[in-house]
Amino acid sequence: MMQTQSPPAPADWPKTGEEIGPLGFGPFEREQLARYAAVSGDDNPLHLDARVATAAGLAAPPVHGMLMLSCFEPALLGWRRDIIVSRLSAKFLRPVLAGQGISISGRVVRSNLAPRPELVLRLTARGPDRELVIVAEATLLQLVSSASS
Repeated sequence: MMQTQSPPAPADWPKTGEEIGPLGFGPFEREQLARYAAVSGDDNPLHLDARVATAAGLAAPPVHGMLMLSCFEPALLGWRRDIIVSRLSAKFLRPVLAGQGISISGRVVRSNLAPRPELVLRLTARGPDRELVIVAEATLLQLVSSASS
């Protein structure tokens, strides 16, 4: 059986320790939360109704966690266009409220060249006053164009 080899990593493939960001997203306004709720099916009133959020002890409705997590891929693609996200996991530490935004940054913690160029990044999102709101880890693979395969 003939084995195919992955194309070599580009000369500028990131090294361990390389940093990305920060890149800002938001502020997430209430209208955006309502649109996200409609398309995602997550219409929990906590995210949409200020009275429910206040009753839960929040000053405003919290931004959907998955809406914030959806900002990580564009942040990564803004850093490098030649990658695909193969895995992304996150832990949400504190809420971000309607009207607030996040700032995403990260660091390469592992850079492999074989058998296929791969990166592992530790990522963070910070909210107002730079408090940590999300910690995440992403595994990225080199995007192989159909022209080169």
